[in-house]
Amino acid sequence: MTATSSLLLSHNPADPSDVLLRHPLPGAAAAAEAVHRSSAAQPGWLAGGATARSAALTAIATAIETAAGELAALAVREVGKPVTEARAEVARTVAIWRYYAQAPYEPAGAVHEPAAGPGLLLTRRRPHGVAGLITPWNFPFAIPSWKAAPALAAGNTVVLKPAPEATACALRLAELIQTALPDGVFTVVPGGPAEGEAITGTADVLSFTGSTAAGRSVVQAATARGVPVQAEMGGLNAAIVLPDADIGRAALEIASAIAGYAGQKCTATSRVIAVGTALDPLREALAEALRTLPVGDPAQPATVCGPLISEQARDRAADAVDGLSLLAGGDSPAGPGWYTAPALAEKVPSDHPLLHEEVFGPVAVLLPANDLGQAVRLTNSVPYGLVTSVHTGDLDTALYGLDRLDTGLIRVNAPSTGVDFHLPFGGAKSSGHGPREQGRAALEFYTAGRTYTLVPTKAT
Repeated sequence: MTATSSLLLSHNPADPSDVLLRHPLPGAAAAAEAVHRSSAAQPGWLAGGATARSAALTAIATAIETAAGELAALAVREVGKPVTEARAEVARTVAIWRYYAQAPYEPAGAVHEPAAGPGLLLTRRRPHGVAGLITPWNFPFAIPSWKAAPALAAGNTVVLKPAPEATACALRLAELIQTALPDGVFTVVPGGPAEGEAITGTADVLSFTGSTAAGRSVVQAATARGVPVQAEMGGLNAAIVLPDADIGRAALEIASAIAGYAGQKCTATSRVIAVGTALDPLREALAEALRTLPVGDPAQPATVCGPLISEQARDRAADAVDGLSLLAGGDSPAGPGWYTAPALAEKVPSDHPLLHEEVFGPVAVLLPANDLGQAVRLTNSVPYGLVTSVHTGDLDTALYGLDRLDTGLIRVNAPSTGVDFHLPFGGAKSSGHGPREQGRAALEFYTAGRTYTLVPTKAT
């Protein structure tokens, strides 16, 4: 992506000469106006009732499913997502809309007995109004959907500001969504920081996914206005491997979590912690898995590690391992795209940025630990707390980790990557702020609780 003062350009990261989109930047005033139009549409959308909202979300799911091949190809071209992952993302997007299509029929409150005397006490959840969504480029269909679908199901309207790099994906998704909705209920505002700040300054509830620095700005602005906000931000995720683990299986899963989609996932593995005697066999198996992992054209079904999203991202990943002792990686495949080979470093100094800062590329470090306690302390030693994977054959060991790891997600004998859209998702420390998203947690976030007291005027 490049932008002038008035024009946004979206490039194919596998072939930067391929420009998908030239789109005018609407500006802050237009973004704020989109929120105002969305606010005007919200009462009518809510008044339509549960049946109308459920039918609309079901129709959206069908529209996306019908266009699945086209959408997957667009994700490959615009954000460099390997085609196998792109197809899986579109399928998950369909499932998300179908899941939340049932939500309008869920109970929105409860009836309680009064403490004394006749009457009724009711609790009820009601939509906030306009949901402002700011989303990243790496999951251009799934993340906007797992934010928008529960917001719409609960009776909010939506204004989405996608990452500039995923503008074509967002606009096509909007076309499909808008076929099932009244005017003004779902709006996409392309652009950059100016448009994002305008939405942050006007929406009634805000959900953000992106970098930690940008997320903190959104949180501060929303908090100053007193509106609900959630922010999902960076990760520096660890994989802990115990000596009793299936080392070969663990190595393959961790390699995929390091380098799948060129490591451009907030749940990617950045640190591999080998406990005790697991170190030597894991070093060999993981290095071999990374060296042989398919890197190249994302349109090829065998590709696991495609291009990085930009030249700057490619250079940042390469610079991160410059001068380090590498077990794999250190070179870039030939070709026009922004590629780099997956890298695994060892014997990294404790003050090196790789151990404290997110790279967002196919780069990881291998660290030894004497025992599980030290591995847990290493995992918890960073400012982030999104996800940890623990690889072991012993249930007691798994439970020990579950109790002591301070990350929002813990996955046992599974890669750090992967999200169940019907369960709460979010991180601790600098990885997240506010309530969780996805599942029922999302429906609660996009609504506010109210308590009603109804007292009869006549005694019974």
